[in-house]
Amino acid sequence: MIANSMLDVPPPGRRAGFAPAFGQRVLLTVDTEEEFDWRGPFRREGHGLSHVAAIPRFQAFCEGLGVVPVYLVDWPVVHEPRAVEIIRDAIGRGRAEVGIQLHPWVNPPFEEEVTMANSFAGNLPRALEAAKFGALHGAICAAFGTAPLVYRAGRYGLGPHTAELLTRHGIRIDTSVRPLFDYSPQGGPDYIGHPLDPYWADEDRTLLELPVTSVHAGALSALGRRLRRPAARLPRALGALSRLGLLERIPLTPEGVSIGEALRGVDIAVASGLPVLVLSLHSPSLAPGHTPYAATPAAVDGLYAWLAAVYARLAEQGVRPCTIAEVIAATGG
Repeated sequence: MIANSMLDVPPPGRRAGFAPAFGQRVLLTVDTEEEFDWRGPFRREGHGLSHVAAIPRFQAFCEGLGVVPVYLVDWPVVHEPRAVEIIRDAIGRGRAEVGIQLHPWVNPPFEEEVTMANSFAGNLPRALEAAKFGALHGAICAAFGTAPLVYRAGRYGLGPHTAELLTRHGIRIDTSVRPLFDYSPQGGPDYIGHPLDPYWADEDRTLLELPVTSVHAGALSALGRRLRRPAARLPRALGALSRLGLLERIPLTPEGVSIGEALRGVDIAVASGLPVLVLSLHSPSLAPGHTPYAATPAAVDGLYAWLAAVYARLAEQGVRPCTIAEVIAATGG
C-alpha cells in the first residue's frame, strides 16, 4: 500500500534498517541536466549541453576515488548522444549508475503553463506527471539498456501521487527529500520536518526514501527544526544565528558550501549514526559559467578539491562509498 503522500512526514516505525555488514556509507548523486539561467524564468527552449564535454574528467576523478556516481538524467541529457555514450560506457564497466530526474518544463508532453509552481512536477495534474515520467523512463531504458531504480524530482518537487507513480515503474529508491529545506514560498514542498535517516515511503516497504544529506551545526542545533520555520520569516535572524555559530544549516554539496563547512557537516552526520550520507551536485557545475557555484575554472577546480577533502575525511572515519544496488541489497531488496 502506498503512503498518501511523500510530502508528509513519515509515521513512526518507517525508519529503514540496514544489514550490519553495510556499516556507514556515502553515495554521490549528480543531477545530470541541461544548462539554463538559474536566475531567470523557466523556459522550454534556450538551454545548452556544452558541459557534457566535462563529464569524462569527473568520471575519471570518481573512478580514482573508487566512487560510483549516480547520474540522475533528465530529458535533454538522455537525448544528447555524447552524454549517453559517456555515461553508458561507465555503466557498462560497473563504474556508474543511472537514475531519473524530471524537469517538467523541458520534458514532454507539454500541456501545462510554464510557471514557478509547475516547475515542481508533483504539482502537475496526476495524469500529466505520469505522462512526463513515463516518457522519460522509456527514453532512459532505451538509451542505456537498463531500467533505472532511483528517482529525484527536479527541484525536489514530490507530489501527492509521486509514490504510486514510482512504484508502478519499478523505482526502488527516491532521493527527492531535502530535510531542513522549505520550498513552499515558491509553491513547492516543505521538508523542514522530514527525517535525515532513510525511511520507507510505503507500508509494504517497497519504496525507500534516501534523503539528500543536510545537517544543523552550532550551539542551537538540537533546536534547529523548531527554530528554522519561524526564523525563516525573518531571514536576517537566520543569518545572524549562522554568523554567531548558533545555528548553521550545512547541505553536503560542493555548491555554495565551503570545505570547512562540509567537513563539519560530515563529522555531524557520521557521529549521528546516519547509515548513508547522500552528496549531491549539478552536472553543469562541472564546467565554468553555467551555475552560480562554478562561474570560473578556478571554481570548478574548487569543486574537485571539495570532493577530495570530503572523501578523505570520510575514509578517515571508515565511511566507504556505496552504490544504489548495494543500498537496495542492504535493506532487504
